[in-house]
Order: sequence, then C-alpha cells, then structure tokens
Amino acid sequence: MWPVHVINLAENTARLAAVSRVFGTQGVAFQRIEAVNGWKLSPDEIAGVYDARRNARDGRQPLVPAEIGCYLSHINAWRCIAEGPAPGGFVFEDDFDATPDLARVMEALSVDEVGDWDMVKLFTLDPTVSLGGGRELVHGFRIGIPYRVPTCLIGYGLTKAAAAGLAARALPFFRPVDEDQKFVWETGLRVALVLPPPVVLGDQQAITGTVGRARREGRRKGLGQLLHRLGYNLRYRRALARHRAREGWHT
Repeated sequence: MWPVHVINLAENTARLAAVSRVFGTQGVAFQRIEAVNGWKLSPDEIAGVYDARRNARDGRQPLVPAEIGCYLSHINAWRCIAEGPAPGGFVFEDDFDATPDLARVMEALSVDEVGDWDMVKLFTLDPTVSLGGGRELVHGFRIGIPYRVPTCLIGYGLTKAAAAGLAARALPFFRPVDEDQKFVWETGLRVALVLPPPVVLGDQQAITGTVGRARREGRRKGLGQLLHRLGYNLRYRRALARHRAREGWHT
C-alpha cells in the first residue's frame, strides 16, 4: 500500500487517538504530519503565502487563518509524497472515519495500473453523483471522474507526479485548498472519485476549533458579498461546463 499521511495538530490528541483506532482496526500504518496552525501565523507569514488581492477579485470570500493553515498543511503532505520513494500516497485530515473496506480500497488504488486518474477522492457528501467513464475498482466499489469534483479533502490519494505538481504551483494561493482542487482545468489533474465512499465524517470536535466553524464565523455578509458569491458560482459553472465539453465528458 502507498504511504498514508495524516494531518494533525499536536493539541488534537483525541482526534489522533480516533485515527489510530480506525487505521489500527484495518492494519494500516500511517505517518503523522504536524498541521500548520493558521491562527499562530504572523501577518508577514500569511502575506507570503496568501494572495489577498487576487482573492478579493477572483475568490468566493476571504480566507480565514484556519483555512490558510489547512492549505499549508496539505502542501506539506504533497511534498512528503513527491519526495518519497513510492509512486503515490494517501492524505487524510484527522476528523475522518471509515467503512470496514477502506484498507481494501486503498490497496486496490495502490496497484491500479489503468492510468486514468491523478488524484482520487475517498469521500463525498453526495454518494449518488454520476461518474464519467466509471469502472469497477474492486468488488463493491467503482471509480470514475465526477462531473463536478466534490468539496472536502478529508481523505484522498494522489500519484507522486500529481503531488509534485500541486506542491510546485500552490504558492501563493487565494482559494481554500479543497476549493482549488475543483478547478481541474487549472491544476491539469484528472480527479476521480470512489463510490460508495469508503471514508465518512468522523468527530468534528477539536481543541483548536474547526475550519468549517471559522469559515462560518468569518464569512462576510451583506448584499455586495452575496452578489460576489453568486457571480463566483456562475463563473465556475460556466468554466466547468466548457472544460467537460472539451473532454467529451459522459456517464
């Protein structure tokens, strides 16, 4: 099996214990990656990695420090995979849970030689999504390209080349890390999805707070921001439709 990396802040010991139980039950070894606490970054450190000007123009909404730390944490995981000896790797955030088949799916992905994906997501909130070019990965599970890449990077795999490419182009960023992966015409990656998803949401409580809560609390309100988000969503849908049309996407 490809190496497994888990992003975890040292303070979140309960989450790490839960991860150890999940993977221990399935016989999966993992490497812990110290997460970046965005709330502890200085203004200069944030300015060095986050393009606030482009965010104001092209982003959905301003990033909060937790999102900036989250992005930097995933970059560190990508670098581990890109610099490691294996042909790929898996990355998990520490608030996931899993079905009993997760290890079996990961084993199958690690030896999958079809070559029709660069990144594969193991979680989606919508398990009824259609897959383009779907095929059987292993008994009971299919893999294919979803028309719209699901949000959330709670669990995914990627090839060594994909990890290197993401790490090289990441800085400076202006969107959240999970949002960036939906813009596949920018990353150049073929992002696949495994269904049914072998990863599910785990305990969302954390000593340091959650990115989702920080997003909600930091969200700007008002008519101007609402119109900005609506315009952002419309531009994304149009760009996605053009990209999938060029690919000849079909279920």
